[in-house]
Formats: sequence, structure tokens, C-alpha cells
Amino acid sequence: MRLRAGEAYLEVAELVLEEPDRFEMPGVSAGLAVLAGIAASDAICACRLNQIHRGEDHRAAAALLEQATPDGKKLAVTFVRLIDLKDEAHYGVLTIPPQRARSAVKSAQLLVDRARQELER
Repeated sequence: MRLRAGEAYLEVAELVLEEPDRFEMPGVSAGLAVLAGIAASDAICACRLNQIHRGEDHRAAAALLEQATPDGKKLAVTFVRLIDLKDEAHYGVLTIPPQRARSAVKSAQLLVDRARQELER
């Protein structure tokens, strides 16, 4: 279920990022990429550890993700990169540059792909 949510967020993030004439779209895309990364992280942890992080501090979820798989440290670094963008993407008053949004989408894609691999094991 969480993986499907992550895939949906990621799909919309990619579509929104392609919208050329709206200055706010990179921020919307980055925000959706963050949500996709959170959902993917939850899916990986649920699959591997039978638990997910619950709480306000998403950074704490990175520690759980790090324990979940042999490549957990790499996944956690990717996840933290997304979480560092969360407040700016969701609540910020400054616009997010398109390149930064593209980077967020790539990070989310990595996590979603990895979650898919875990669920197919």
C-alpha cells in the first residue's frame, strides 16, 4: 500500500516538473518527491523490519531505514537529502529551482525502485 502511494506521488511529481510555464511547479514537484520518499522508506522498513517510523521527526526514520537493508546507509543518505527539502518544499516562501526539484525526483525514484525490489523479494 505504501509503495503504491510512493509510486503515485512520484508519477505526479514527474508530470508536474514538466509543466514549463508555472514558477511554483518545481516546489510542488519537490514536495511530492519528498512524500514519495517517505512512503518508499516506510515500505522498505515494513517489509524488512516489520515496523515503520511513527512520529514528527522524519530524520529519525533515516536511522530505521539504515538498519533495514545491507545498503541501508546509502538509502538513509538519500532519504535525508529529501527530508532536508521537506519544510522548504511544503511550507517555504521561496521557490525551489527546477534543478533542485529534478534532483529530489531522482532521489525519490531511487527509494521507490528500491522499495519495489524489496517487495518483490
